[in-house]
Amino acid sequence: MNRKRHRLVPEAFGQKRRREGGDVEADPLRGESGSARAAVAELLRLFPRVLFEDALPPIALRSQVYSLVPDRTVADRQLVRGVRATDRRRFRALRALTRFSPSLTRSTSYSAIQQALGLSGPGIAPGTAVPRRMLQRACQIMKKALQEQGEIRIIQLGFDSDAQGIIFTEDYRTRVLKACDGRPYAGAVQKFLASVLPACSDLSFQQDQMIQTFGFRDPEITQLVNAGVLTVRDAGSWWLAVPGAGRFIKCFVKGRQAVLGMVRKAKYRELLLSELLGRRAPAAARLGLAYHVHDLIGAQLVDCVSTTSGTLLRLPET
Repeated sequence: MNRKRHRLVPEAFGQKRRREGGDVEADPLRGESGSARAAVAELLRLFPRVLFEDALPPIALRSQVYSLVPDRTVADRQLVRGVRATDRRRFRALRALTRFSPSLTRSTSYSAIQQALGLSGPGIAPGTAVPRRMLQRACQIMKKALQEQGEIRIIQLGFDSDAQGIIFTEDYRTRVLKACDGRPYAGAVQKFLASVLPACSDLSFQQDQMIQTFGFRDPEITQLVNAGVLTVRDAGSWWLAVPGAGRFIKCFVKGRQAVLGMVRKAKYRELLLSELLGRRAPAAARLGLAYHVHDLIGAQLVDCVSTTSGTLLRLPET
């Protein structure tokens, strides 16, 4: 009897220890850094490129980012910073300063350095001597900032007014060039990628803007629409689009409903996250369970409840 009790007690504690250790693994969707940039990179790795024959750039949704960066204000601010068009004139001027005298003669030049270095407080009077190494350091910081700015693009996916996709600019450029190669509209697309994309970070473009600012003619805009680079928003306005994105949208909408149905059909309309991810994905969830669960959490289609067994996904009460 004593031997039996001696054997059972450690086993019970052993099970508890394994369950507690498994809590960390039960929430594999939770991010660590709180960085929107890192969240986007992690989500894009979940995108099934093979499903679309690598014809589409990997796409994440803004709602998915919220599942990894719960503070939506911080996430939106970081995403806007990543989309913002680059201003390289300031960097070129700052780089030129390092080749000449280390003494600055303009307050505006110092302001650029102050902003690049992230300094705060009152400005320094014109003519203040600044060490050359500070200028070089400012160049390095500004170069990194310019690389980060304009790194991602946000697109309107269309199936919902709040549905916005996030893609890396370089992936977008590569896939668009590949899609239009040898087509009659290739010239208009290349012009758009070279002039509009780096200079304008807007979700949509106006007719006056395209014609007067970027020098496009009406036939060229029509070619961009035919190429799938732009899609009509309303009269004289177009959304930035991804050629062939309709296939992704169709898969996404069906998969979202299928995975949401898994939670809805569960007992009490709730399901452990670890249990959901361990199940076989429905045929309609071709993008993968993890990809869709990020969306359900970030879009607040399910509530996340912390339990001793891990995160519980529960349908909101209606």
